[in-house]
Amino acid sequence: MANFKLNLFRSVYIFFELMEIVVVIGKPQVPCYFIFGDSLFDSGNNNELVTTARSNYLPYGTDFPQGVTGRFTNGRTIADLIGELLGFDEYIPTYATVTDQHISQGVNYASGGSGIREETGSHLGGRISLDRQLLNHYSIVSRLFHLQRNITFTRDYLSKCIYIVNIGSNDYINNYFKPDIYATSHMYTTNRYARRLVQQYSRQLKVHIYILLFVRLKRL
Repeated sequence: MANFKLNLFRSVYIFFELMEIVVVIGKPQVPCYFIFGDSLFDSGNNNELVTTARSNYLPYGTDFPQGVTGRFTNGRTIADLIGELLGFDEYIPTYATVTDQHISQGVNYASGGSGIREETGSHLGGRISLDRQLLNHYSIVSRLFHLQRNITFTRDYLSKCIYIVNIGSNDYINNYFKPDIYATSHMYTTNRYARRLVQQYSRQLKVHIYILLFVRLKRL
Protein backbone atom coordinates (compact mmCIF):
# COMPACT_ATOMS: atom_id res chain seq x y z
CA MET A 1 0.00 0.00 0.00
CA ALA A 2 2.86 2.36 0.89
CA ASN A 3 4.57 1.67 -2.44
CA PHE A 4 1.32 2.33 -4.29
CA LYS A 5 0.92 5.72 -2.60
CA LEU A 6 4.56 6.59 -3.32
CA ASN A 7 4.20 5.65 -6.99
CA LEU A 8 0.95 7.59 -7.24
CA PHE A 9 2.62 10.65 -5.74
CA ARG A 10 5.52 10.36 -8.18
CA SER A 11 3.12 10.02 -11.11
CA VAL A 12 1.13 13.09 -10.07
CA TYR A 13 4.34 15.06 -9.49
CA ILE A 14 5.75 14.12 -12.90
CA PHE A 15 2.41 15.00 -14.55
CA PHE A 16 2.42 18.52 -13.12
CA GLU A 17 6.09 18.96 -13.95
CA LEU A 18 5.38 18.03 -17.58
CA MET A 19 2.30 20.25 -17.63
CA GLU A 20 4.40 23.17 -16.41
CA ILE A 21 6.92 22.60 -19.19
CA VAL A 22 4.13 22.59 -21.78
CA VAL A 23 2.69 25.79 -20.38
CA VAL A 24 6.04 27.56 -20.42
CA ILE A 25 7.34 26.57 -23.84
CA GLY A 26 4.15 25.73 -25.73
CA LYS A 27 2.24 28.03 -28.05
CA PRO A 28 -0.93 29.50 -26.45
CA GLN A 29 -3.96 27.34 -27.14
CA VAL A 30 -6.01 30.42 -28.08
CA PRO A 31 -4.96 33.71 -29.71
CA CYS A 32 -6.35 35.93 -26.96
CA TYR A 33 -7.90 35.87 -23.51
CA PHE A 34 -10.37 38.43 -22.15
CA ILE A 35 -11.10 38.71 -18.43
CA PHE A 36 -14.13 40.35 -16.79
CA GLY A 37 -15.09 40.45 -13.14
CA ASP A 38 -14.48 41.81 -9.66
CA SER A 39 -11.65 41.72 -7.12
CA LEU A 40 -11.04 38.00 -7.62
CA PHE A 41 -9.79 38.80 -11.15
CA ASP A 42 -8.74 42.47 -10.87
CA SER A 43 -5.02 42.87 -11.57
CA GLY A 44 -4.72 46.64 -11.26
CA ASN A 45 -7.65 48.40 -12.93
CA ASN A 46 -8.60 50.05 -9.63
CA ASN A 47 -5.14 51.46 -8.94
CA GLU A 48 -5.92 54.96 -10.20
CA LEU A 49 -9.53 55.09 -9.04
CA VAL A 50 -10.68 57.01 -5.98
CA THR A 51 -11.88 54.01 -4.01
CA THR A 52 -11.27 51.98 -0.89
CA ALA A 53 -11.35 48.85 -3.10
CA ARG A 54 -7.65 49.05 -3.93
CA SER A 55 -4.78 46.67 -3.26
CA ASN A 56 -1.72 48.36 -4.74
CA TYR A 57 0.19 48.24 -1.45
CA LEU A 58 1.81 45.67 0.79
CA PRO A 59 1.18 42.97 1.95
CA TYR A 60 -0.66 42.39 -1.35
CA GLY A 61 1.70 40.94 -3.94
CA THR A 62 4.30 39.64 -1.50
CA ASP A 63 4.51 36.30 -3.35
CA PHE A 64 3.95 37.66 -6.86
CA PRO A 65 6.95 37.89 -9.24
CA GLN A 66 6.06 41.47 -10.21
CA GLY A 67 5.44 42.55 -6.63
CA VAL A 68 2.55 44.89 -5.81
CA THR A 69 0.32 45.21 -8.88
CA GLY A 70 -3.20 45.79 -7.61
CA ARG A 71 -4.16 42.13 -7.36
CA PHE A 72 -6.31 41.37 -4.32
CA THR A 73 -4.06 38.50 -3.30
CA ASN A 74 -0.51 37.83 -2.17
CA GLY A 75 0.22 36.05 -5.47
CA ARG A 76 -1.58 35.04 -8.64
CA THR A 77 -5.30 35.19 -9.27
CA ILE A 78 -7.35 32.33 -10.69
CA ALA A 79 -7.45 34.24 -13.99
CA ASP A 80 -3.63 34.30 -13.98
CA LEU A 81 -3.46 30.56 -13.41
CA ILE A 82 -5.91 29.89 -16.24
CA GLY A 83 -3.81 32.08 -18.52
CA GLU A 84 -0.72 30.04 -17.65
CA LEU A 85 -2.56 26.79 -18.38
CA LEU A 86 -3.66 28.21 -21.73
CA GLY A 87 0.01 28.74 -22.57
CA PHE A 88 0.41 32.52 -22.29
CA ASP A 89 3.96 33.40 -21.26
CA GLU A 90 2.91 36.85 -19.96
CA TYR A 91 0.06 37.92 -17.70
CA ILE A 92 -2.87 39.54 -19.50
CA PRO A 93 -2.54 43.34 -19.18
CA THR A 94 -5.17 45.52 -17.54
CA TYR A 95 -7.45 47.78 -19.53
CA ALA A 96 -5.99 50.73 -17.61
CA THR A 97 -2.47 50.08 -18.90
CA VAL A 98 -2.76 48.03 -22.11
CA THR A 99 -1.10 49.33 -25.28
CA ASP A 100 -1.91 48.67 -28.92
CA GLN A 101 1.14 46.44 -29.01
CA HIS A 102 -0.43 44.03 -26.49
CA ILE A 103 -4.22 44.18 -26.99
CA SER A 104 -4.14 41.34 -29.53
CA GLN A 105 -3.30 38.86 -26.74
CA GLY A 106 -6.20 39.97 -24.57
CA VAL A 107 -7.21 42.43 -21.86
CA ASN A 108 -8.20 42.22 -18.21
CA TYR A 109 -11.20 44.49 -17.48
CA ALA A 110 -11.97 43.27 -13.94
CA SER A 111 -12.53 45.78 -11.16
CA GLY A 112 -12.65 45.24 -7.42
CA GLY A 113 -15.99 46.14 -5.85
CA SER A 114 -17.90 45.92 -9.13
CA GLY A 115 -21.07 43.99 -9.80
CA ILE A 116 -23.79 43.06 -12.22
CA ARG A 117 -25.83 46.04 -11.06
CA GLU A 118 -24.50 49.53 -11.79
CA GLU A 119 -24.93 50.83 -8.24
CA THR A 120 -23.19 47.88 -6.56
CA GLY A 121 -20.14 48.93 -4.58
CA SER A 122 -20.81 52.65 -4.98
CA HIS A 123 -20.21 53.27 -1.27
CA LEU A 124 -16.62 52.08 -1.78
CA GLY A 125 -15.93 54.74 -4.37
CA GLY A 126 -14.86 54.23 -7.97
CA ARG A 127 -15.30 50.84 -9.61
CA ILE A 128 -16.00 49.56 -13.12
CA SER A 129 -19.34 47.76 -13.35
CA LEU A 130 -19.90 44.87 -15.74
CA ASP A 131 -21.78 47.13 -18.16
CA ARG A 132 -18.83 49.50 -18.31
CA GLN A 133 -16.38 46.61 -18.62
CA LEU A 134 -18.32 45.51 -21.70
CA LEU A 135 -18.14 49.04 -23.09
CA ASN A 136 -14.40 49.00 -22.47
CA HIS A 137 -14.27 45.77 -24.45
CA TYR A 138 -16.01 47.51 -27.34
CA SER A 139 -13.27 50.15 -27.19
CA ILE A 140 -10.65 47.40 -27.43
CA VAL A 141 -12.50 45.74 -30.32
CA SER A 142 -12.50 49.11 -32.11
CA ARG A 143 -8.76 49.44 -31.57
CA LEU A 144 -8.19 45.89 -32.81
CA PHE A 145 -10.17 46.55 -35.96
CA HIS A 146 -8.28 49.75 -36.72
CA LEU A 147 -5.02 47.86 -36.29
CA GLN A 148 -6.09 44.85 -38.37
CA ARG A 149 -8.19 46.81 -40.91
CA ASN A 150 -10.31 43.78 -41.73
CA ILE A 151 -13.76 43.18 -40.22
CA THR A 152 -13.91 39.51 -41.20
CA PHE A 153 -10.46 38.83 -39.79
CA THR A 154 -11.24 40.64 -36.53
CA ARG A 155 -14.50 38.72 -36.09
CA ASP A 156 -12.82 35.37 -36.78
CA TYR A 157 -9.93 36.29 -34.49
CA LEU A 158 -12.22 37.18 -31.58
CA SER A 159 -14.35 34.07 -32.09
CA LYS A 160 -11.29 31.95 -31.26
CA CYS A 161 -10.56 33.77 -27.99
CA ILE A 162 -11.37 32.70 -24.43
CA TYR A 163 -13.72 34.91 -22.41
CA ILE A 164 -13.98 34.47 -18.65
CA VAL A 165 -16.29 36.27 -16.21
CA ASN A 166 -16.40 36.15 -12.41
CA ILE A 167 -18.89 38.58 -10.94
CA GLY A 168 -21.94 38.76 -8.68
CA SER A 169 -20.67 38.39 -5.11
CA ASN A 170 -20.56 42.17 -4.62
CA ASP A 171 -24.19 42.38 -5.66
CA TYR A 172 -24.83 40.71 -2.32
CA ILE A 173 -22.05 41.71 0.09
CA ASN A 174 -21.78 45.27 -1.23
CA ASN A 175 -25.41 45.82 -2.12
CA TYR A 176 -28.21 43.48 -0.98
CA PHE A 177 -26.72 42.80 2.46
CA LYS A 178 -26.28 46.51 3.21
CA PRO A 179 -29.91 47.63 3.65
CA ASP A 180 -28.86 50.90 5.28
CA ILE A 181 -27.19 51.96 2.00
CA TYR A 182 -29.00 50.12 -0.81
CA ALA A 183 -32.72 49.65 -1.40
CA THR A 184 -32.52 46.25 -3.08
CA SER A 185 -33.30 44.18 0.03
CA HIS A 186 -36.42 46.32 0.58
CA MET A 187 -37.49 45.90 -3.05
CA TYR A 188 -36.86 42.16 -3.57
CA THR A 189 -37.09 38.93 -1.64
CA THR A 190 -33.91 36.85 -1.78
CA ASN A 191 -35.38 34.61 -4.49
CA ARG A 192 -36.65 37.51 -6.59
CA TYR A 193 -33.31 39.29 -6.27
CA ALA A 194 -31.42 36.18 -7.41
CA ARG A 195 -33.74 35.84 -10.41
CA ARG A 196 -33.32 39.54 -11.21
CA LEU A 197 -29.54 39.23 -11.14
CA VAL A 198 -29.59 36.14 -13.37
CA GLN A 199 -31.88 37.91 -15.85
CA GLN A 200 -29.70 41.02 -15.97
CA TYR A 201 -26.49 38.99 -16.22
CA SER A 202 -27.92 36.89 -19.05
CA ARG A 203 -29.05 40.00 -20.90
CA GLN A 204 -25.65 41.62 -20.48
CA LEU A 205 -23.81 38.63 -21.89
CA LYS A 206 -26.23 37.96 -24.75
CA VAL A 207 -27.27 41.43 -25.84
CA HIS A 208 -24.21 43.54 -25.07
CA ILE A 209 -21.62 41.17 -26.44
CA TYR A 210 -23.71 40.52 -29.55
CA ILE A 211 -24.11 44.24 -30.19
CA LEU A 212 -20.51 45.11 -29.39
CA LEU A 213 -18.92 42.36 -31.45
CA PHE A 214 -21.26 41.79 -34.37
CA VAL A 215 -23.50 44.80 -34.93
CA ARG A 216 -21.35 47.80 -34.10
CA LEU A 217 -18.30 46.20 -35.64
CA LYS A 218 -19.93 46.84 -39.03
CA ARG A 219 -20.00 50.57 -38.28
CA LEU A 220 -16.35 50.93 -37.26
